[in-house]
Amino acid sequence: MPMTEQATGASHPQPRPRSSGQQQSAPVEHVTGAQSLIRSLEEVGADTVFGIPGGAILPAYDPMMDSTRVRHILVRHEQGAGHAATGYAQATGRVGVCMATSGPGATNLVTPIADAHMDSVPLVAITGQVSSKAIGTDAFQEADIVGITMPITKHNFLVTKAEDIPRTIAEAFHIASTGRPGPVLVDIAKDALQARTTFSWPPQQELPGYRPVTKPHAKQIREAAKLITAAKRPVLYVGGGVIKSGATAELKVLAELTGAPVTTTLMALGAFPDSHPLHVGMPGMHGAVTAVTALQKADLIVALGARFDDRVTGKLDSFAPHAKVVHADIDPAEIGKNRAADVPIVGDAREVIADLVQALQAEHTAGHTGDYTAWWADLNRWRETYPLGYDHPDNGQLSPQQVIERIGQLAPEGTVFAAGVGQHQMWAAHFIQYEQPATWLNSGGAGTMGYAVPAAMGAKAGRPDKTVWAIDGDGCFQMTNQELTTCALNNIPIKVAIINNGALGMVRQWQTLFYNQRYSNTVLHSGPDADGKQPSAGTRVPDFVKLSEAMGCYAIRCEDPADLDKAIEEANAINDRPVVIDFIVHEDAQVWPMVAAGTSNDEVMAARGVRPDFGDGEDD
Repeated sequence: MPMTEQATGASHPQPRPRSSGQQQSAPVEHVTGAQSLIRSLEEVGADTVFGIPGGAILPAYDPMMDSTRVRHILVRHEQGAGHAATGYAQATGRVGVCMATSGPGATNLVTPIADAHMDSVPLVAITGQVSSKAIGTDAFQEADIVGITMPITKHNFLVTKAEDIPRTIAEAFHIASTGRPGPVLVDIAKDALQARTTFSWPPQQELPGYRPVTKPHAKQIREAAKLITAAKRPVLYVGGGVIKSGATAELKVLAELTGAPVTTTLMALGAFPDSHPLHVGMPGMHGAVTAVTALQKADLIVALGARFDDRVTGKLDSFAPHAKVVHADIDPAEIGKNRAADVPIVGDAREVIADLVQALQAEHTAGHTGDYTAWWADLNRWRETYPLGYDHPDNGQLSPQQVIERIGQLAPEGTVFAAGVGQHQMWAAHFIQYEQPATWLNSGGAGTMGYAVPAAMGAKAGRPDKTVWAIDGDGCFQMTNQELTTCALNNIPIKVAIINNGALGMVRQWQTLFYNQRYSNTVLHSGPDADGKQPSAGTRVPDFVKLSEAMGCYAIRCEDPADLDKAIEEANAINDRPVVIDFIVHEDAQVWPMVAAGTSNDEVMAARGVRPDFGDGEDD
């Protein structure tokens, strides 16, 4: 793809390649291409690599054995390596690194690469390739991974010469971590790894077309400030770019300066404290009623590092019909892509917000301040009338929402939570409070089942000082649970909560609501036996407790609400191995609020059969 910038600021301080025209800081060494690769990884600050060796990448694994600065974690599946690298990056703010061999090894990385691309995660995927002379011959284990991943990477490289390896690695890390973060693929031919070359650092980078714009235009900032003070119903619509740019402190200053309500998207949870009185919740298909309605009825939306995706907007042509839009993003391609911007601002979220604070202070000094009294009266009424909540099952089973809520309440401060995809993901977004950035990891754009366990593994590898919980479903867990073996063998003591309702829960919810309760291929447990006897609740084949124990974990099953706190506290107390709790929960619990796919956000339902009455003349 063209070497042009794609989009939002780098997450926290990033290790940057020492590059571009500096004098060599070390003498030239004579090495193999493989040795050059490992030395380059050391120099760019990569301390952890998740991967699996194979024929084409094998030359790189020999010198890695001698490195004292790069830790390799041998995963059980390349998809696990990619998600682990993503979890590492999201938890630490550094570039995540995964490695695989050619052919199937490389293609197994496609899903996590696509996932990182959708969520703007800084990732470098290094793959082996067949020897350069064999490329294009359908050689054994050959796959055109550069061509395959072209649409889902920020940039990618095919390296066929050993002398190009240091420069390529430096450029890959620079591209992945600057501007809008994203995945970069480096595919290296086997003969390039085996050839003799020289190594010196830093290399001369050659990226003439890559110049991310980070500083916003002052005129646009002034226009945005004027709109904010003139607005009656403004909303700060905060996306994941605010976390990636390390702008959470600046955001708090901006919010308190304006007094405007703040909504944080699924990717931005923790960017603004959930407990803050200005926070009105998460918007979107399963967002809080107040957040969804605030955007819908706003007269000004200030979008910061967000992209107006379909899960937030609902039916696009009916989204926020009366709102002017200030859209700030580091990726110019995002501005105006889905919603026209009245004031477009290209720049890094941290610099944009800092400049916006100064411009607003100048407006205030000039006597121009916003009056949002009537707006907050509406917001507070909605917040009090339609709070998030759930019902406890009549049959005495565990409520999945209660399980997740108690995990959040009993977890140590600063715990990192990684969620799979589905109902448990939404409940984890709703019922755990996020007060700090980089404590909520999930697959937002791609919605990748199987993300939680390997992402939690990567997060714990990068932040061994933090407690890390994976909130997973019994469907998701069966996709990538083999990485528990990796955790057990590498002293990565994550904690896993399986929200076991015996079904692919979110799909089953849609079948309940839209397919006349015809549960086609969403039930994960067996049906009634020949005598008509119903099976035990939850998925029992496989037995998750026995399976987890077989992989070196401590595992327990919790079915009784009376045992809930004890089970969670027991898990929190064990830190010498992974812990898995199989929570057997009620199968009919559903995620609410909800905006049905393809409908307007005006049709948000607070609960099944309950459409909010906003007291503005609309029908109940």
